[in-house]
Amino acid sequence: MTEPKGEWKLIEWIRSRTRLDPQAFPIGPGDDMALAGLGGESQCLLTIDALLEGTHFDLARAAPRQVGYKALAVSLSDAAAMAAKPVCALAWAGLPETRDVQFAQDLCAGMAEAAEKFACPIVGGDITSWNQPLVTVGTALVARPAGIIPIRRSGAKPGDLLFATGDLGGSVLGRHLAFVPRVAEARQLAALVTIHAMIDLSDGLSTDLNHVARESGAGAEVMADAVPISDDARRLAQQDGRTPLDHALNDGEDFELLLAVEPVDARDLLKQNPLATARLTHIGHITEGSGVTLVAADGSKSPLPPGGYEHFK
Repeated sequence: MTEPKGEWKLIEWIRSRTRLDPQAFPIGPGDDMALAGLGGESQCLLTIDALLEGTHFDLARAAPRQVGYKALAVSLSDAAAMAAKPVCALAWAGLPETRDVQFAQDLCAGMAEAAEKFACPIVGGDITSWNQPLVTVGTALVARPAGIIPIRRSGAKPGDLLFATGDLGGSVLGRHLAFVPRVAEARQLAALVTIHAMIDLSDGLSTDLNHVARESGAGAEVMADAVPISDDARRLAQQDGRTPLDHALNDGEDFELLLAVEPVDARDLLKQNPLATARLTHIGHITEGSGVTLVAADGSKSPLPPGGYEHFK
């Protein structure tokens, strides 16, 4: 099993020191959202995301409205990963003193665009200025279970088939600022088939699949020639000498869904994609054991360690 490092080593350290009542908080740190009981049968899901200039966006190439859109969209993608229905959000921003009111208004307009598009109103927040040169922005989102138990990262079982929505890689060319969170698609799929585990592809397929495998106590195999590679990944490969597959596996910020589907139900997905709004590709399966393996077209196998973005390297 791939040992956690960086951000995930920190998360495991936090988990080991977090004492939560499992009845009140059935899902805690380490998943796409936390789950809190509100008394009786009522529950809500919670997530928070932070975006930092220079890491998640470059204002030399991104308009503030695009940054605002992304700030809410990344949290909406977390809700998609749990097949949850967004309810509302809070937003915050820290802006350099040199930024004017128009910049802040454009940032908020981008958030409002995402809020309206995905029926997730922003009901409050905080904005401040500081004497540092960087913009930081983020959202906290509340969602509710959409008629099913929230889908976690940790439920994948040997024999499950792995599917990915959309195309992967090359999001840095612009898609990371304008992606569509798969909120509707996740709920549609969850209503049709049994999904044992799901995650949104924020850190890259190689990294996020390793998360699912480790959390599920299982292994996984990915078919190299089945990975859906974006046109942007192919363009980048022509520029930097990396392969299109390398970009698709490791670039991150695709914000597509990776799901592990019960084998019998998966047959229906293999016959026909039920989604009208996204490609759905069978890319591999869950195995006994641990770790993730990449299977080449000739059948040869090699380890696929986490190769996507990693905080605190």
